[in-house]
Amino acid sequence: MHNPVYIFRTKQIGKTIFMSQLFTILLIGWYGLLFASEPAIPTFTAFKAQFTPWQQQQTQLLWNEIKSKAASESLAAATKTTEAVSDNSLFRELTLENKEAFRSQLQYARQHYAEIAQSLAESQQKHAMWQQFSDALKDNPSMGSVYLKSLAVVHTSEKQMHEWENKLAEAEKEITTIRVNASLSQVSLNFTFKDWIVIIVYLIFTTILGALLAGKQASMKDFFLGGRKLAWPAVCGSIIATELSAATFLIAPAIVFSKGGDMTYIQLAIGTIVARFIIGYFFIPVYYEKEIYSPYDYMGNQLGPRVKNITSVLFMIGGILAQGARVYIAAKALQVVTGANITTSIMIIGAVSIAWTIMGGITTVIWTDAIQFVLFSLGAVAALAYVHTAVDGGLMTVISEGIQAGKFNMLNLNFNTKEAFTLWCGLFATGFLTLGSHGTDQLMAQRMFTCKSQTDARKAIVWSSASQLLTITLLLVGASIFVYYKYIPLNAPEQVIVNNDSMKIFAIYIVDVMPPMLSGLLMAALFATAISTLDSILAALSQTTISILYKPYIKPQGSDKHYVRASRVLVFIWGILLTGFAIYCDVIAQRFADLIQFALAMAAYTYGALLGTFLLAFLPTKRDDLGLMWGVPLSMLIVFAFNWHQPAAQWIVLIACLVLIIQAFRHFQSEPQKVAYIGIAAGIVLIVSMAITGTTAAGAPVHISLAWPWHYPIGAIMTFGIGYLVGNRRS
Repeated sequence: MHNPVYIFRTKQIGKTIFMSQLFTILLIGWYGLLFASEPAIPTFTAFKAQFTPWQQQQTQLLWNEIKSKAASESLAAATKTTEAVSDNSLFRELTLENKEAFRSQLQYARQHYAEIAQSLAESQQKHAMWQQFSDALKDNPSMGSVYLKSLAVVHTSEKQMHEWENKLAEAEKEITTIRVNASLSQVSLNFTFKDWIVIIVYLIFTTILGALLAGKQASMKDFFLGGRKLAWPAVCGSIIATELSAATFLIAPAIVFSKGGDMTYIQLAIGTIVARFIIGYFFIPVYYEKEIYSPYDYMGNQLGPRVKNITSVLFMIGGILAQGARVYIAAKALQVVTGANITTSIMIIGAVSIAWTIMGGITTVIWTDAIQFVLFSLGAVAALAYVHTAVDGGLMTVISEGIQAGKFNMLNLNFNTKEAFTLWCGLFATGFLTLGSHGTDQLMAQRMFTCKSQTDARKAIVWSSASQLLTITLLLVGASIFVYYKYIPLNAPEQVIVNNDSMKIFAIYIVDVMPPMLSGLLMAALFATAISTLDSILAALSQTTISILYKPYIKPQGSDKHYVRASRVLVFIWGILLTGFAIYCDVIAQRFADLIQFALAMAAYTYGALLGTFLLAFLPTKRDDLGLMWGVPLSMLIVFAFNWHQPAAQWIVLIACLVLIIQAFRHFQSEPQKVAYIGIAAGIVLIVSMAITGTTAAGAPVHISLAWPWHYPIGAIMTFGIGYLVGNRRS
């Protein structure tokens, strides 16, 4: 047992680190506010007035020479954006009532773009003149003071030029948005009234059935564990429904359809299947030793109550990041049938998900998930079957054309660590992802806790490997759609949408090609995956909040009925927050090459830390939680360092690492080896963040980077390694 002095000391460590990191964030924020504005470029007359008469004379002569040369050169300004589909081609195929309104918006946006392009060209010319002026003064000692002053003007003119470049990019984005919105409105007309009836009937049917199956939610055990009496096939279906989500339903076909795309994505299934057996035969038995509500209860029991709080917070952060991203992806597809903007689509998903979760807790979530699993399984098979009837020659044509285009390639033995879809990622990296997502994340683990026994829970998780059959089906759909559109090209509005976001290709095919009613069924399946994603995380977030915050600090002696009511309120609050983050994902997603990287990169920040913490509790390490105070933040920092290399991000990594090293010096003065361990780990993080390994053809620096699957084992190893090396031996 630890003495009171030790307990007090370790509590202070956590508080000190938290306050230091909070101070760091505030400091960076103030830095941005203080230095956001740049001084204006001075006129040449004002610039030369700072110097001696002789210097002014020489400066004027040099400037006149540069100005004369610049005047003889034409001022080139990009006055139109380049698109594969012209405005005229697009508007010829639009039949919308508000077609002219879109045309007026587009004309205004293009005029605005031309004005900014002209200003950018002038800014570029001005910067070039000041750069030439400064270069000409560099080797003239008598003009040294003029040269030094000119450097500041060059810097300011460069900043101003970049500001105009950003404005031009925003103007181009506005043009694209108008064109895409007009195209979405056109395509959505093909989604008929009958299709909407199918979706409405599905929602009503599932809501009523979910309410009937939920039964009476009289206690916390009923609301969060389903009374531990749910059938394992339903739990298995719920796991698959939550795992696949709208991201897989949409992105898997798009991966194969895209230029150069193939089926190498399926290699990632190897690690995920192996991980399910590990969870079933090793993780589940320890979870079922006691009546616990989450993996974080187990970790807290093994390592101390502080660990339960840390891992619960990690889950909350990871849940919001990962599931918010998935809801955002689903909403983008729903735009194809609603024609609405991304915000409206997300709010529709959020409203239904909140209602279902409040209605019946985890029991409703699992049964509605199981129904959704059946629906989108049938939908995927129906889509595959129909596309073969729509292609002359059917299945044989799809196979022959697909093989010729390389769409059926399933093996990639490349050792390039920057490629995600390789055999090596499937063998070594994605297993860590699944151990973290299915074994330590409350979103998935909560389902296993609802089974009658650990044997049933094992069956549910192991048989959920069947999800890979659905993934293969969706990849085949992608190859089939590729062949279909090879012979029947996309029309102008469809092409505009796909050029902007190729992920929408499956949704476009469903709406424009498949017959009414069947397209409604498939879009209901897509809607089902989106709701499954959100209602699952809402139930898990509510339970975790009750466990670590509400019950210990707000209402320690409440009745079960009170906690159930409080849980429903928390579902509503979390639903609002998660919906808000999903809307903000429209900004974040722009920094990623594609949406599959975006969706899975969001989870990497916390899954590695969660898995590393679980392994410290599960394996016979005999270590306490002290090392996790450094291992967890360093794990999250190294994932952040792999993803972000901008100067602001590098400053965040540098300051956070310095804070952690300083705290190590403060708390381990008599144990220098522990300071060394933390220092080495922080040094690795800094190298990943700041090291430059080369330059691109354009001269941009190349930083250390790895494909997203490798972030999971690296994060887990960092957490476990520092947790073990820095932690104290527990009795």
